[in-house]
Amino acid sequence: MRKTLILCFIHGFKGGESTFGDNYSFVEDLRTAVSQALPGIAVKVLVYPKYETRGDLGDAVSKFRGWLENKVIDYEVAMGTPSPTVEPSVRTILIGHSMGGIVAAETVMGLASDKPIYTEDGIDKSGGGPTFNHLMFPRIQGVLAFDTPYLGIAPGVVAYGAEGHYQTAQSALSSLSSLWRMAGGGGDDASAAASAASALTKTTPAKNDEGGGWGWGKIAMFGAAAGAMAAGGAAAWMNREHISTGWTWVSSHLEFVGCLARPEALKQRVAYMAKLSSELDVGFANLYTRLGKGAESKTVSMVGTVLGKDRTFCVVPTKGPAGKWIEAVNDAVADETTAHISMFEAKKNPAYEKLLGDSAGLIAAWVNKGWPEAIRETRSRSQYSQQKQLR
Repeated sequence: MRKTLILCFIHGFKGGESTFGDNYSFVEDLRTAVSQALPGIAVKVLVYPKYETRGDLGDAVSKFRGWLENKVIDYEVAMGTPSPTVEPSVRTILIGHSMGGIVAAETVMGLASDKPIYTEDGIDKSGGGPTFNHLMFPRIQGVLAFDTPYLGIAPGVVAYGAEGHYQTAQSALSSLSSLWRMAGGGGDDASAAASAASALTKTTPAKNDEGGGWGWGKIAMFGAAAGAMAAGGAAAWMNREHISTGWTWVSSHLEFVGCLARPEALKQRVAYMAKLSSELDVGFANLYTRLGKGAESKTVSMVGTVLGKDRTFCVVPTKGPAGKWIEAVNDAVADETTAHISMFEAKKNPAYEKLLGDSAGLIAAWVNKGWPEAIRETRSRSQYSQQKQLR
């Protein structure tokens, strides 16, 4: 029975149909590249439909898992696989951009857990974390992330972005100041609410704004404003329940990215993924953007923080098991957020072909190492075909 490899794409915060290139160009380019690297395996693609990047992370992960299970079951039934949970004919590579990479990691941890419990941070990792089950279904062969902030967003994203939008950040700061007065009981509640609502209309786009660039740009801006008051975005997230009605839209999205404000939970997630990768032979890599020659030349400082010369969107690990991290340098763009949202656009990313090659190479290596029976079957069919031609 010919094996099938599914490349399943998951967009990130405020992403959508255009995340992976116009008309899914990167999706098709990667499918072609992987098919060439693994000629004996049928390579299929799934793109998770646009979903609301708001509310708690655990809910988003649970919904994605259910959708993926149904899709893979359909494939296995169509193939007539006798025992799909024991000997599946289908394996999947989860491919996530930005927060989609966190959804992917949490999904595979849930699939590999005996009794997954979903919380606002994804799978419950208390008490030593989940015990991994080797018979996961669907069988995930790897998690390939693109610029996923597994360890948080780099300080420079906020620093450079806040400087570039000083007036807007000032408006956000004014609004957050009003919010904190309401939360802490200081000042007049009515005037504070009016001030917050006024600032909100100036700084927040319409509810149906779907631009991917808006998402992280605004989050960085609000993070910068909140950081001037109390520990950055974490404070905003922790006080989300005190946000007035006018802030519901903002707070619901802050809740989804709230996991980025808890550094210990971030480290724990990466450690568990590294452990799962080692124990279950599941690939785990993050291709992260770094600015190159096109970066804006300016000096920015943050109180208590030293910004390195390498400008990245993600915090990059310096020690401990964290999977494989490969830099994707963009020499054409001037800031981190633009590099982040234009990874899959060949016109804006001169290193597009390298990104494509690195991605296909990782996937092929994971399949060759972790799915040897599929490779053996491919070779057997090839040898049989050659012998038949010689007769």
